[in-house]
Amino acid sequence: MTSNKIRKMLKLGESATLEFKSGLRAKESIGKAICGFLNAAGGFVLCGIDDKGGVIGTNESDAQIAKFEQFVRESINPGALIIVQRETLDGKTVIVIEVPKGSDPPYAFNHVHYQRDGDKLQIMDQQTIREIVLRSQIEPERWERRFSTADADEDLDYEEVQKAVRDTDKVKRVLLKNPDDPMRVLQDLDVAKYGRLTNAGDVLFSTRPSVRHPQVRIRAMRYNSDKAGEKFSDMKSFEGPLDRVFQDAYTFIVRNTPSVSRFIKGNPKRQDSPLYPEDAVREGLVNALAHRDYTSPSGGVAIHIYPRRLEIWNSGALPEGITKESLLEGHISILRNPDIAHVLYLRGLMEKAGRGSVLMVQDCLDAGLPPPEWDSDERRGVTVTFKAPEVTPEV
Repeated sequence: MTSNKIRKMLKLGESATLEFKSGLRAKESIGKAICGFLNAAGGFVLCGIDDKGGVIGTNESDAQIAKFEQFVRESINPGALIIVQRETLDGKTVIVIEVPKGSDPPYAFNHVHYQRDGDKLQIMDQQTIREIVLRSQIEPERWERRFSTADADEDLDYEEVQKAVRDTDKVKRVLLKNPDDPMRVLQDLDVAKYGRLTNAGDVLFSTRPSVRHPQVRIRAMRYNSDKAGEKFSDMKSFEGPLDRVFQDAYTFIVRNTPSVSRFIKGNPKRQDSPLYPEDAVREGLVNALAHRDYTSPSGGVAIHIYPRRLEIWNSGALPEGITKESLLEGHISILRNPDIAHVLYLRGLMEKAGRGSVLMVQDCLDAGLPPPEWDSDERRGVTVTFKAPEVTPEV
């Protein structure tokens, strides 16, 4: 979220999607607000703001933020992805808590269900809870929540599970009850139940998920010219646990795109860097993996590298409520695959949910590139395109 958008929100005041808090010390009140947003359309909690929308700042440490995230995870049921970020506004620290719309209502905070009624928070009555539960039983279960046919004993990549344990320990966002027990770890990450992997767990942690789900492969091609369909000089197909696939695909992009030399004012040494900003490309790639439509065996992710542009495609249209315009301004995250996105966040791969597209634009502009362009169509999928400048000083 940009500082300009925070200022606009402060001017509008508290609403059905926004609450102000003085700091994370009001964790019980914040927890109730988060629960209400999860049961509605999502929202934001801004900490370091007074009741009238004035910026007072807050001084919570990284350890306190991590402790708060752990508190929310233990208090909200079922588990949900909550993004906590530190921002600077008017020289003061503001903590932005983004709450995407929950995919598994009804949610409860400390065993009590809360809902939004406009800008008011109230306890959900039993009739509403029953209606939500009955509706969830009628609606088809999300693909990522269904049980996989993978054999946990034979198909699980134990090395990948241990990597996830180390990653989550670094970011301090989840407390694993028994890090030495792989299935208990996956249950804590909400990608296994009753000793069986869900489809999300299969995609994230099995050795060869493509045997059961061919749509999880990534196809990557490097073309000799800017015309589609021309001869290519490099082509790869990546498969395996999702984190490994992501790393391999990103390495392919770096290997097949040129570097540029820039001279920064005040520094006499030449600075060599990739043509396309690393953070922006990583964000575009991880978004494709997190938000693609996994339900179709013919879906997937594809990378097309041309001399003057980079395209990252994923199956499925933009989530309902997200437009190409909102991508440029920031928005409340709407997650097609919240379980997969949650693990990517806990492992430190997804950091800017809801505003990653804004940072992608800024990174490209800072590098002297045109802003990335998004194209979305229910039949053709979503493509983000990075373009080279008119003149590319290649090294």
